[in-house]
Amino acid sequence: MMQFDSARWMQDSGGVWLCLRVTAPAAAKEFCGTIQPKLYDADLKVHREKRSLDANAYFHVLVGKIAEVMGLGFEETKTNLVCEYGAFERDEDGVKFGAMVPASADITKIYRYVKLFDTREVDGKIFNCYLIFKHTHLLDSKEMGRLIDGTVQEAKQLDIETLPPDKLDAMKLDWRKNE
Repeated sequence: MMQFDSARWMQDSGGVWLCLRVTAPAAAKEFCGTIQPKLYDADLKVHREKRSLDANAYFHVLVGKIAEVMGLGFEETKTNLVCEYGAFERDEDGVKFGAMVPASADITKIYRYVKLFDTREVDGKIFNCYLIFKHTHLLDSKEMGRLIDGTVQEAKQLDIETLPPDKLDAMKLDWRKNE
């Protein structure tokens, strides 16, 4: 992925150009040297630091401990936590993803991070409406921080030992740096 910190556009006899000031000039030069006369796609968005592997590992440790205390499976516990404290999947305009499926269908056979929010009747048939949550590996630092904060609270309510506040705060700073 190529990163940039400034952009401008220009127009000449060759067309309209998007000019980017990249942070890795060698990679940009290499790309321009290998480009073919084809149509390319570019997805431009504000950069967010990925959440740290420590945050992800810590979340999974807590999921295991909570599952053990509650007598639930690991995946069931993780799904419950993601649907309670995770982030909604959204489109490029920020609109939440949702799905409307026949009430007789089990949506969790297709995708497990969903929350039922409504039941509707359409043309005499009953449908369940669900909000869709992101997979944990797609969460950015801020979203992962919220997930872990909620998971820590759940663990504390079950008298599960969690990191001391100073270490937790240090991890949170690391998750959110450069955002």
